Amino acid sequence: MFSKINLDAVGITASLLCAIHCAILPLLMASLPILGIDIIHNSLFEYGMIGLAFAVGTAALWHGFNRHHRRPTPWLLFVAGMIFLIAKEIWPVYELGLLPLAVLFILAAHGLNYHWCRTHARRPAPKAHPDTGGIPAEVPSLEPDFSDPAAGTAGNLLTLQD
Repeated sequence: MFSKINLDAVGITASLLCAIHCAILPLLMASLPILGIDIIHNSLFEYGMIGLAFAVGTAALWHGFNRHHRRPTPWLLFVAGMIFLIAKEIWPVYELGLLPLAVLFILAAHGLNYHWCRTHARRPAPKAHPDTGGIPAEVPSLEPDFSDPAAGTAGNLLTLQD
């Protein structure tokens, strides 16, 4: 079924629709105040956009967290940015101070998530052990080895302090 679709034609059509959209949207946005519609400082519109940004951002960060790095830092930065966005709506007097903070936190969250996803993608996969039928060999643990007395175990440290 898909072999009959000309992907170049689809790409050209999408590009033309995008160009028309980009040409008409500024004209439409400029004419909205003439029609009595103000979406710049409309609370319903603003909260709707914040909700949409939260949904899209959560989906993007969840993918990175779940599939690549398992670190909560991007999510915490993102939530901080969302809090600043909501605070901007609650206290519009402080909008010029809160909005740049919100943008910085959200950009940092996505940038860090992107970096950690890319770093994870470049790690080599564990080598398969020939005796286990393709199951990866034991991955070395990052936990400290407390069985070596020369390494200074917690027990040795306690006896030195006593």
